[in-house]
Amino acid sequence: MSSTSVRETTLPSIKNAPLVGLAEGNAQFSNYQLAALILIVPYIVKSFLPLVSRGGFKTYLFMLVLTGLPTTVGYWTIMSMYGARKNEKVILPGKDIEEYITIKDPELKKLYNGKNKIPMQVFHDAYFDSKADFNGDVLEIMEQRHDWAKFTFTPELFRYVFMNFIPELIVHSQSQDEEQVRDHYDRGDDFYSWFLGPRMIYTSGVVLSPDTFESLETLQDNKLAIVCNKLNLKPTDRLLDVGCGWGTLVAYAAKNFGCDATGVTLGKNQAKFGTERIAKNGIPADKARILCCDYREIPQVKGSFDKIVSLEMAEHVGVRRYSFFLGQMYDLLADDGIFVFQVAGLRQGWQFEDLVWGLFMSKYVFPGADASASLAWVINKLEQANFEVKSIDVLGVHYSATIWRWYLNWLSNKNAVIEKYGEKWFRTWAFFLAWSTIASRQGTASVFQITLHKNLNAYHRMQGAYNHAGIHVKLAKEPELIL
Repeated sequence: MSSTSVRETTLPSIKNAPLVGLAEGNAQFSNYQLAALILIVPYIVKSFLPLVSRGGFKTYLFMLVLTGLPTTVGYWTIMSMYGARKNEKVILPGKDIEEYITIKDPELKKLYNGKNKIPMQVFHDAYFDSKADFNGDVLEIMEQRHDWAKFTFTPELFRYVFMNFIPELIVHSQSQDEEQVRDHYDRGDDFYSWFLGPRMIYTSGVVLSPDTFESLETLQDNKLAIVCNKLNLKPTDRLLDVGCGWGTLVAYAAKNFGCDATGVTLGKNQAKFGTERIAKNGIPADKARILCCDYREIPQVKGSFDKIVSLEMAEHVGVRRYSFFLGQMYDLLADDGIFVFQVAGLRQGWQFEDLVWGLFMSKYVFPGADASASLAWVINKLEQANFEVKSIDVLGVHYSATIWRWYLNWLSNKNAVIEKYGEKWFRTWAFFLAWSTIASRQGTASVFQITLHKNLNAYHRMQGAYNHAGIHVKLAKEPELIL
């Protein structure tokens, strides 16, 4: 294998990809082609079928409705199978798939062997059921995935999209959100502690020293300090943390800045854990609290919070209710307040791997988190809600560093996980953490930390320059000025 321009890295802060792990996937797709096919196919079918060939425009419309979905499915399937790679600067080794994986299921083994790559959805379902295995470390074999797997749209993926993903996207009722969130986050604090560690923070940390291996706890402490600095917290502030998880940021803010902090989570276990953490840190109950409720149940008193933070919760709000949620945050925020909004999303210039990964995440890890959108989409929604952007930090590679540490923690607790939750849960999360380490590093997914305020004439914008980190540059040496 060789490459003319792609180079590897050796940074201790992240999981560095081997050269094969830097290969691009298939991204060939055209909305124009799809639209043309949807319009042309019913005309062709109408022309050749005797029963409808003499019909008029209404017959054409009927055939359009009848053939639209099959045409779309067929186009997506063909393009995912035969479309070209985004580029071929990294040459794949072309080894037999048996070099990387072992398929135990006889029927699958007949279908996928030698140079015949296995669809990733087919493989990961087989792996979860112990019908297939990695020949080595999960993450290391996943780095070489383009040489043994293909990211095609399978019948099972289409079934999930039409039977689960789209209906859930449309509904996003309060009862649906409660069921999905509590099923996920109330699995057991021990389950999450086995990869999150003592901080119990299920969001991206921040690397401040790329040339060293900072611990997971350091990454999360870095993030807590950065978020609180962006919020410019003061003892007189009333802080709201929407989607507070296990309450670590609530306790941190109240303890270090003396503000009045309120956290909101749907997880019953999280609320109990967070309340106990607040007490253990000696924070009075009248200064910090965790509410176990839906974001729609937050008392709607306009301007009742000086600062609001939401870290990777809005994905669960869903596309349908996104604008409502942001409008709610706008009303809760004081006119001179600050909103730090961190949200994960997919890149706009996607590859088919990105979509297969996203559907895997939706089905197995974060059901209902359909608002994982591009940065452009998120900013558009924020501005429509009348927020003004002060700064944006893109933390995708920081998330990769964080998830890699989660992966290492998870492997180190393998026996405990299997003993209590079984082999399938261990395999599912090992796969999730391995693939997500890669996805966040290569740009499939990212996370955006956005600092906002209300877009009002009376907002004193210059006062925000004091803690606008992006404009405070530390130079290695004093530059020579241009005469």
